[in-house]
Amino acid sequence: MPAGALQLLDTFDVPAGPVSQPLWKNQLELLLESTGEGIFGVDLGGNCMFINRAGARMIGFEPDEVLGRNMHELTHHSHADGSHYPDSECPIFNAFRRGLPCRLDTEVFWRRDATAFAVEYSSYPIMEGDSVLGAVITFVDITERKRAADALQLAKTSLEVRVAERTHELSQALERQRELAAYSEKIREEERTRIAREVHDELGSLLVALKMDVNWLDKRLSEQPRRQAQEAQDMRERMRSKCQNMSRLIENAVDNVGRIITDLRPSILDHQGLWAALEWQAHEFVQSAELELDWDSRAEEAPDLPGPAAMAVFRIFQEMLSNVGRHARASRIAVRISTTREWLRITVDDNGIGASADAFDAATAYGVMGMRERARHFGGHIAIASQPGHGSSFTLVLPLGS
Repeated sequence: MPAGALQLLDTFDVPAGPVSQPLWKNQLELLLESTGEGIFGVDLGGNCMFINRAGARMIGFEPDEVLGRNMHELTHHSHADGSHYPDSECPIFNAFRRGLPCRLDTEVFWRRDATAFAVEYSSYPIMEGDSVLGAVITFVDITERKRAADALQLAKTSLEVRVAERTHELSQALERQRELAAYSEKIREEERTRIAREVHDELGSLLVALKMDVNWLDKRLSEQPRRQAQEAQDMRERMRSKCQNMSRLIENAVDNVGRIITDLRPSILDHQGLWAALEWQAHEFVQSAELELDWDSRAEEAPDLPGPAAMAVFRIFQEMLSNVGRHARASRIAVRISTTREWLRITVDDNGIGASADAFDAATAYGVMGMRERARHFGGHIAIASQPGHGSSFTLVLPLGS
């Protein structure tokens, strides 16, 4: 081992006992040469005092060629991008200039052939009392580790990009599906409106006119002189009975046409607005289902929603009531409607049998899915709270600016 190395090694504490210092130094020399890591020591000027063969080989030199040379200028003079690396910023030199140990794996050492390699190094000051004599530096080539890390990061980045692309595609597909659902709903409502108008204007008017004609015929038959023959009298009675029966059938048909029109497009929604339509629907439902109704609406003073949004709210409310009628086995429902300057809130509570949360998220819960999609299309949402044996609560929250 070179004399400079021995000079620095003299600063290490030698264990007490029968082992002599020369033998101890020989063992330390063997230790330095046996490791695969590069190890070198520098004095206060940064000049190499010793280096093992593994370290010299990594930077492309023989050990004797490195001794006495400034190690920063020899192998640490530039950053990875080739820019100058002043020794005043070098962590290795700070180890003995400031007495600060360091460990880094983000820099490079330079070889004799001017190629660089990624390195992990540690620098520790050599102290004698309070005085710094130099530093010992250990380093290892981590090119393969960096390459593997870069490949892993590249794969991770590529995967993230692919996931982001697929997520974007799925989001677009979902948005298209929602747009299609909204368009389909719009077409359905337009078709319902058209059919309701045609039924009202054509079939409804025709049935009413027919009923008036039958009534006129019944009236005229009743006015015939009673002195006609008994046979004619019997015929008249049969004709009157037939007319009266026809009148009842026509009246039932008129009622059914009105019901169909209301189901297709409730006229009250167009004529009296959303709030009146909701109240009418609630009373119609409880009368048909024989339930008690607790009605509390504070929305009468609020402006009505635009046509499509109002129809969506009405259909969602119908589905809430329908859900009570089909599944709840309730005896009472409570309806709460309130508005702020920005939001509409409608809550339907029942005292029925309730259900678990999974029941409302099931793939076959089409009614709930329909309500949620309608609400989501207009920027709102549906909240459901239910427990078996404790009834259910459905709440629609919708922005009034929708």
